[in-house]
Amino acid sequence: MPEADFIIAPRWIIPVEPAGQILTDHVAVIGSGRIITIQERANAAEAWPAAEWVERPEHVLLPGFINAHTHGPMTLLRGYADDLPLQQWLSEYIWPAEARWANAEFARDGADLAILEMIRGGTTCFHDMYLFPDEICAVAAERGIRAVVSMIVIEAPTAWATEADEYINRGLEVHDRYRDHPLVKLSFGPHAPYTVSNEPLQRISTLANQLDVPIQMHVHETADEVQQAVTDTGVRPLERLDKLGMLNPLLNAVHMTELNPEEIILLTERGVHVVHCPESNMKLASGFCPVTELMQAGVNVALGTDGTASNNDLDMLGEMRSAALLAKAHSGDASAVNAAEALSMATLNGAKALGMETETGSLVPGKSADMVCISLAALACQPVHNALSAIVYSATRDQVSDVWVAGRQLLAEGVLQTADEQEVLARTAAWFAKMHAEEDT
Repeated sequence: MPEADFIIAPRWIIPVEPAGQILTDHVAVIGSGRIITIQERANAAEAWPAAEWVERPEHVLLPGFINAHTHGPMTLLRGYADDLPLQQWLSEYIWPAEARWANAEFARDGADLAILEMIRGGTTCFHDMYLFPDEICAVAAERGIRAVVSMIVIEAPTAWATEADEYINRGLEVHDRYRDHPLVKLSFGPHAPYTVSNEPLQRISTLANQLDVPIQMHVHETADEVQQAVTDTGVRPLERLDKLGMLNPLLNAVHMTELNPEEIILLTERGVHVVHCPESNMKLASGFCPVTELMQAGVNVALGTDGTASNNDLDMLGEMRSAALLAKAHSGDASAVNAAEALSMATLNGAKALGMETETGSLVPGKSADMVCISLAALACQPVHNALSAIVYSATRDQVSDVWVAGRQLLAEGVLQTADEQEVLARTAAWFAKMHAEEDT
């Protein structure tokens, strides 16, 4: 019998696999960073007498959330430009601000703030796309969170690179550096069809297949994007990507608000994963991803927050609720994206999109102990008729008490374990002062 390091004893366990299951009077037995078993409480003390017990009598234990799309360093631009349509927001505010401020220090400090926010909210893995992926990888490794960080490619000069081949080559250097890291992996991140031309996309597709790494890309984010692509190229972006061989199970297509029935069938046939970012899409008035139709067609739909400059938080509990409610309102079907499906989108579906479903995303023996405890003792969650519904429709991220990644505790009864929160906040305040001092002169 494997040796147990600790046993978590919550009131409820929601393993995600099988979908909708809620266990009571069960415990999770953890050893060497992995889930040994989930079993009835009465038998565990006798089987593992030396293990430490973590009692959480008013809590749900569930898999850690997987934020399948974000831009971590953009926490430093939270609230910088709100209430604007996407292209104006990007071209008049965000891209000029990044041209002025986005350097290695900006990326690291912004990523640090993002990671601590995500840990506090129960996120144990995130898929990031931003400049200076080396800095994002470094801080993710330091804080102990699981991360997939994109080798970003955009055909515009930045402080990270000047042209497509340099973006790709610099990204590959970071990939090689983290090739054997247990928690931090690399993916490719071509920004969007309208910012990356065919030749670099073909190179990215070839490399992704050779290295077996995911690709995340903003695709069909707005109606204007699709219409402009038709004007410029004669075809919709998805058709262009398909001709380039990019529609395959490695692709995480982010946003996807503009899809016709034929494209949904194509996504199903090609095994493409869709990453839904409901709050960012609503805030930028970008449109509505047809989540219900995608799921009915068999497309794997994961959940992401996008960056805090367009959300404005990294709250996966809030994102789950928004995804479920928006699907019901958009489809006219109150049963669309039920609570179990919303939780799967925020956990197991994200793991599938990243090719990590055998490692994380559900509480299954043998998987990594990536877990979160959430208290349901709050007034706003009482009475708890159904713990799964309470998590999706009532709980807030302030109720997250404990977070583990690979069995290592990152948050213990609300206290961060791998970072000095005040020191990170001081660096954030310094960035704010620096940016506004220049604006005021």
